[in-house]
Amino acid sequence: MDNLIGKQAPNFVAKAVVDGEIVENFSLQNLKGKYVFFFFYPLDFTFVCPTELHAFQECLEEFEKRDAHVVGCSVDSCYSHFAWVNTPKNQGGIQGVTYPIVSDLTKSIAKQYNVLKEEDGVAYRGQFLLDKQGIVRHQLVNDLPIGRSVEEALRLLDALIFFDAHGEVCPANWKAGQKAMIPTQDGLVSYFSK
Repeated sequence: MDNLIGKQAPNFVAKAVVDGEIVENFSLQNLKGKYVFFFFYPLDFTFVCPTELHAFQECLEEFEKRDAHVVGCSVDSCYSHFAWVNTPKNQGGIQGVTYPIVSDLTKSIAKQYNVLKEEDGVAYRGQFLLDKQGIVRHQLVNDLPIGRSVEEALRLLDALIFFDAHGEVCPANWKAGQKAMIPTQDGLVSYFSK
């Protein structure tokens, strides 16, 4: 899979379901100036996928507090997304999910982000953290059976926000409020000496 880190996130214009409504021309370009957590999932009406979409919704307020948008995407049609959003959670649906869910029926978006599983025609569980200029700063791709951690997504967002604000780098397992370091040899020595 090609690495998109440090590159402008591939843009697209596509149909999406946003807050229960079908939107004809959704684009990441419209979110510039905000952090964006853009993720792919294989298919609507499956098994791991609704757990992930609900987990993002449950933490949506935390993303919004950080000036970040969450956007999901799969190869399903916007009509499938619409039906899934209108299916109750206890029936495997994602009723209550309000953030945008993009339709990639042509699979062109999954191809642009290098997450299309060609033999199955679905997207791997790819996730991309974009900075306010639309540059990809984090990329992770899971195989189909492995669900992602929304807590880790928030931690990564916190680390990027902290770096952007302070210029200090975030060491292993860093969480908001913990000590970071100046990216120099002296900074490393200082970090390990405390």
